[in-house]
Amino acid sequence: MTTRDIGELRALAAELRLHVVRMMGPDKAHHFGGSMSAADIVTALYFYRMRYDPTNPAWPARDRFIMSKGHCVPAQYAALGMLGVLPIEELRTLKQMGSRLQGHPAMHLTPGIEGCTGSLGQGLSYANGLALAGRLRGLDYAVYCLIGDGETQEGQVWEAAASSSKQCLGNVTAIVDWNGLKAMDETTCGKTMEPQADRWRACGWRAREIDGHDMEDLVDALDWAYEGPADVPSLIVAHTTKGHGISFIENHAAFHNAALTEEQIAQALREIEEVLERAREALREAQYA
Repeated sequence: MTTRDIGELRALAAELRLHVVRMMGPDKAHHFGGSMSAADIVTALYFYRMRYDPTNPAWPARDRFIMSKGHCVPAQYAALGMLGVLPIEELRTLKQMGSRLQGHPAMHLTPGIEGCTGSLGQGLSYANGLALAGRLRGLDYAVYCLIGDGETQEGQVWEAAASSSKQCLGNVTAIVDWNGLKAMDETTCGKTMEPQADRWRACGWRAREIDGHDMEDLVDALDWAYEGPADVPSLIVAHTTKGHGISFIENHAAFHNAALTEEQIAQALREIEEVLERAREALREAQYA
């Protein structure tokens, strides 16, 4: 992948963050922190790695994405809007009465959504089921599952991890968004889940750790997972920052689910627009280098 390709993904990630902030808007509680930490991961999946036809989101051979940390679905909605699966203007209807864009994924309501999640811990089990269904149907699609770090404290995650290995689901890739914060405190409070990668290896997975905001790291890790053995599932621990891209939100658990003022929304948009402009300027410079 070229430097320009990486630069384009960085610009897309900034654009995705802008859409997330705009769709959330002021004066209503939204999950800003986790949506921001997941933005680069979602961008790398939809705009680089996944085999996906936005003109036919029900294509049987498409790769599947399960947002197990369902409260962060605004990042997925933004990607679907940017791809044209959803109208961009519909993003502004998030969590409104009668909207197709609920606060958690609703697969029977929203085009492009593969599973109903939000009851934390269930997404990997769902991903396993999709992977097994593909095997039975003779389809070679991949299944990607994004899991929150606090979510790994749910026992069902580890039951599903053991099942993935037992069933030799090499087409399953789990990504842990390790931003270090849960709804009210640090991820390490209550239960110690580190070393995270070693726990997955003990369940029979391949595992590696990356910087979840470094697009080159993300691309390389997704390639590593895609090119892995056909009978061994892959795990990527993506070390991220909760609220990444918005200075006053970063690393603050209080913004896990919070309402921002109009002034705060304006500041968030300014900060992300500056990142987007820098990314676009870098692309222009690369074009004439």
